[in-house]
Amino acid sequence: MIVHCAAYQDGHRIGVSEDPNDALTAARAAGPGAFVWIGLFEPTVEELDRVGREFALHPLAVEDAVSAHQRPKVEAYQGSLFVALKTLGYHPGAHAVTSGEVMVFLGPDFVMTVRHGEDTPLSGLRARLEQQPELLRYGPSSVLHSVCDAVVDGYVEVATALQADLDELEADVFAAGRVGRDVAGRIYGCKRQVMAVRRAAAPLMEPMLRLERGAPFVQPETAPYLRDVADHLARVNDQVEGMDRLLTDILNANLAQVSVQQNNDMRKISAWAALAAVPTMIAGIYGMNFDHMPELHQRWGYPAVLALMAVVCVVLHRVFKRHDWL
Repeated sequence: MIVHCAAYQDGHRIGVSEDPNDALTAARAAGPGAFVWIGLFEPTVEELDRVGREFALHPLAVEDAVSAHQRPKVEAYQGSLFVALKTLGYHPGAHAVTSGEVMVFLGPDFVMTVRHGEDTPLSGLRARLEQQPELLRYGPSSVLHSVCDAVVDGYVEVATALQADLDELEADVFAAGRVGRDVAGRIYGCKRQVMAVRRAAAPLMEPMLRLERGAPFVQPETAPYLRDVADHLARVNDQVEGMDRLLTDILNANLAQVSVQQNNDMRKISAWAALAAVPTMIAGIYGMNFDHMPELHQRWGYPAVLALMAVVCVVLHRVFKRHDWL
């Protein structure tokens, strides 16, 4: 559905209309520099087809905007420029990263944003941009920059939240006694969230550089602003790359801890087995039905064997303790 539709000239709003065609007519009547900004949220095929016909949008771009699930990209068509971006949101309670999409259609006198999903950081964007007429006067390019900036700022917030989770996870992994399957599951879960950020942020770098170098309907005056967005995106990509490597190192460290713990357990089992082996061996030799063992009919034999087993067990226990096997 159409969320908002308004016409602008020289950085100021000149009219609001529920009909995009009326708003576009008002913008064209206002003279050079005027444009219309239409915002849509999860439009139906019929709604987007109607708007597409009014603004002469390319059918392939309209199809991409309806189906969503697009890789971040920039496509130039006759009469318009199509930009697809992935948006991200973070839910601390579930420790989960969710995604949405924003498509931007850019023309000489119009800009249209199409949002999919709840995690789209465009709430309040129009109001903030209307308070910056010096930027809004650049026309549709200023809206494109503001959308890209809001999306990348969302990446920064998600990456910061994931970094905090990663620091907590790292502290838990190297805490005493925190090894096992639950920690490995948390590591894999965090790695999966980092991968979601990478799938959104990494492919966007090439489109941002293309917009910065110049694209149809993008004003050259907005190049420094787009370059700033590309710099923020590069920092996010570097941060995500570092988190991914760190998670791999943490996982390897956890697996090494598990292996060491298993070795310690096996040493303890072997030590207790050795302690039990001594009396078992002696009892196996002198445990047959004789009187006053050992060597038959000696009254001190039975208590002597018991004493010998106790002494050997104590000696073995101290030896194993000294070598940290128990």
